[in-house]
Amino acid sequence: MNNELIIDSTPSEVVIALLNDKRLVELNRERSNNNYTVGDIYLGRVKKVMPGLNAAFVDVGYEKDAFLHYLDLGPQANSFCKYTKMVQTDKQTTSNLMYFKLENDIPKDGKIGTIISANQQILIQIAKEPISTKGPRITTEISLAGRYIVLIPFSDKISVSQKIKTTEEKTRLKRLLASIKPKNFGVIIRTVAEGKSVADLDADLNDLIGKWEICYQALRTAQPPQKVLGEIDRTSAILRDLLNASFNSIHINDVKLYEEIKTYLQTIAPDKEKILKLYKGTVPIFDNFGVERQMKALFGKTVTMKSGGYLIVEHTEAMHVIDVNSGNRAKSDKNQEANAFEINLEAAVEVARQLRLRDMGGIIVVDFIDLHNAENRKLLFEKMRDEMAKDRAKHNILPPSKFGLIQITRQRVRPEMNIVTVEKCPTCGGTGEIQASILLMDQIENNVRYILKEQNETGVTLCVHPYLEAYITRGLFTSLRRKWSKKYGKPLKVKAVSSYNFMEYHFLNKNEDEIKV
Repeated sequence: MNNELIIDSTPSEVVIALLNDKRLVELNRERSNNNYTVGDIYLGRVKKVMPGLNAAFVDVGYEKDAFLHYLDLGPQANSFCKYTKMVQTDKQTTSNLMYFKLENDIPKDGKIGTIISANQQILIQIAKEPISTKGPRITTEISLAGRYIVLIPFSDKISVSQKIKTTEEKTRLKRLLASIKPKNFGVIIRTVAEGKSVADLDADLNDLIGKWEICYQALRTAQPPQKVLGEIDRTSAILRDLLNASFNSIHINDVKLYEEIKTYLQTIAPDKEKILKLYKGTVPIFDNFGVERQMKALFGKTVTMKSGGYLIVEHTEAMHVIDVNSGNRAKSDKNQEANAFEINLEAAVEVARQLRLRDMGGIIVVDFIDLHNAENRKLLFEKMRDEMAKDRAKHNILPPSKFGLIQITRQRVRPEMNIVTVEKCPTCGGTGEIQASILLMDQIENNVRYILKEQNETGVTLCVHPYLEAYITRGLFTSLRRKWSKKYGKPLKVKAVSSYNFMEYHFLNKNEDEIKV
């Protein structure tokens, strides 16, 4: 299987598409103003302790207070509270925990009021980004993720990923980490550490200890609410978690981000540096690699499948519901049971893909086509489970109920991905009334004149629908583009963008930033 990352960087956001054999399977969007990313560490202030909920609300600077349940405190909550207080009063003069006396683990069925109190300063980590009307979900069980290991302060445990199957390799990795890890730091050994040398693991461990040092230095002078350590950006996090031998290319359209990723790749996987490529084409990067077309086809209420069957995806406040339909496959020569079984197997693959793609979390109910054969129902469940095994998010799948429903719970850590697949009417813009189309070119020319003459831009790029682009550039010496460029004495480029509405247009300056008119 060939994996590709296509990265579209704009001033407002970075959109990352993961392709498996040219098929879009994951889409991530990172906004430039997102200050509450999973993994960020904050010094917060407890606003309210709610004994009835066995939880507390913590001010981390977001418009709504973050929610901290007792079960999210982590066993070493008392050690974290003690450490935070000692650092801020200069009693803890080093980030090294060798001489730090750990507190006893908190009881699993305790009360939050015995651990923290109102107005207390507390070190927390973002566990879930703000979703809908809710503030961030947080935890005091802080961990620092690296390429091969996860570092856990105030612990001495060494755990190994369950995906590493061989007992010999598990024993080897545990022995290696036990010999190099500092006291009072626990580690979780990730799957990608399998077969790695002590030098690789030691370098990753030192990098994470360096991050803990940065957190310590920031905590010394921090005032709540304040971020003391930020998680690496989403692009680097995806590379850290996903990069393996099956990756054959990473395409990016931004020079600055290209250099940053190149430096990061040199750190985590120098042998993969050559797969990073800077995209310099004139066509938008997502259009060039077919991502835009797949996004339009895969998001929305109806998702079609190759066989002719289709999914109906509905979202409610409580859950997501996916209905499987046979479509024109009902006309197949096969009997009903065989027909339904084939469509259900194909639907299982598409459902697992949709959950990753849209990052759907919470409760998902899938209504497959009824199967009367118990063996077929068992095979369908196994297919669904195998497809979901590719998903990095924590999930749980129940066997089909007697009504043929498969219920899935999937970890929700950030808002669901939503792509608008319907377009406004190209002539009325949704109002039911249109301006005279003969005036469109006059309107565009007036804006060109305003930008080049009155705003004194040195050059401009006009982005329009491909039909308009063909009209404006028609004729080598008589085109409107040439006429306007000559008339206003400055260069004018015209770029076709297939995702635009028919009469939609935008202007970009030489830095590719949009010009508001």
